[in-house]
Amino acid sequence: MSEIPVIVDFPLPFRVLVLAGLGIVGWATNLHGLDLLGVDAVSAMDLRVEANLNSHLPAHLTTGPKPPSHPSVIYHAVYRLFAAYAVWCFLCWGVFRYLTWGDMALVDAFGYIPAIAALVVLMALVSPIDILYKRERDKFLQSIRRCLFSSMDAPIYFADVVFADVFTSFAKVLGDVWLSARMLLPGSTLFRTPDDGPWSRWIMPTIMRRVSLPYLVRFKQCLVEYSLPSNDSRRPLFNALKYATSFPVIYLSAAQRLVMKEKGDGEAWHGQHPLFRLWLLAAVVNSLYSFWWDVTNDWGLSLLRPHDTSREKPPPPRPLLLAHRSTASEEHMTPATNHQRQPYPFGLRSPLLFPLPVYPLVVFLNLVLRMTWSIKLSSHLHSKSEGSVTIFWLEMAELLRRWLWVFVRVEWEVIKRAQLGPRRDVLLEDFSGDEGEDYEMVPRTADETRV
Repeated sequence: MSEIPVIVDFPLPFRVLVLAGLGIVGWATNLHGLDLLGVDAVSAMDLRVEANLNSHLPAHLTTGPKPPSHPSVIYHAVYRLFAAYAVWCFLCWGVFRYLTWGDMALVDAFGYIPAIAALVVLMALVSPIDILYKRERDKFLQSIRRCLFSSMDAPIYFADVVFADVFTSFAKVLGDVWLSARMLLPGSTLFRTPDDGPWSRWIMPTIMRRVSLPYLVRFKQCLVEYSLPSNDSRRPLFNALKYATSFPVIYLSAAQRLVMKEKGDGEAWHGQHPLFRLWLLAAVVNSLYSFWWDVTNDWGLSLLRPHDTSREKPPPPRPLLLAHRSTASEEHMTPATNHQRQPYPFGLRSPLLFPLPVYPLVVFLNLVLRMTWSIKLSSHLHSKSEGSVTIFWLEMAELLRRWLWVFVRVEWEVIKRAQLGPRRDVLLEDFSGDEGEDYEMVPRTADETRV
């Protein structure tokens, strides 16, 4: 009953809208922060702002030599989009609070207000009318189409990898969208989650909860990348395995609900039932493997790599251009060859584009936030926490983790591309000779192919 006052003032549908808004402003601050730190995220992800719809695709899908946009053009537009979104959601929430005024009997009576708020947001997103930052809305929809409906022989672009990875952190939020829709149906209530039917207990977890559609999209992207004729690395396959480890977690979690319903919520069984132990093992494997992949592959840090004395020697001198603040000209590239020759602190790498304290802090927070699944080991939380305020804070923590992840992930991609220079269509094995690590495969543009 302790959550009732929070539900009265801040029901689940409004919490979902808040989390979606945090995703918008998080993306804007990612681009803004990377720009302030001198990392050219726009070039790394081939983001451009043009007058036609084709420009909403990555640069590899457009023709002609066109310079990337300055990052401020993009993140200022996203900031403005977030401002419009926030004003609308706050207005709807204010009306809801004024009409209900903490009265539990009125919450369900005015439940149509969050429904209208969400419906207007959805209509604005898909509206073909050139208002409310249509260019930014179209970019978002184009990214969804590429991730969901691209063919198995289509190349995978770094911008889509980041987009799909960000949305894996919204997997639980998508589940809350489903719960909110069911709560707002006639005959339902905002004070408790609807009971799962036989079909939704198994099918909907796959689509909307922990594995969710974003995890399936990333799994598909990894398999597509592995199957490309130009690929001779096993890295995409190991990356796909990371996303595949989520499947046992979600199905074992769904199976536990069946057991708990048979035994009753009051009967203690956690820690004793083999199903719980299998779920716990699957959760540990998924969390630790994902953490290792973040540190070693997505961020390029050496902390969790096997000790290799060859890594202690500086690599042979190579021209290295690291992105500074992006402009519409080539002036955003500044020499940084000396970074390659400098020794780096234990567990990190060279070069480092951010201040040194950033890296251990981000690694520590990533580990802690990756392991937040352990909070669900309480039988009370595990059986009754869907849509609760506790889960809301866990979702906030996951968005924070992903926000930090984007900074270092894009920095590492910029470094790899700068090291490859004009030969960035070459795999990392050809560049470094290290079989255990490779570069994100970036298909050549039409101009690079002609050269």
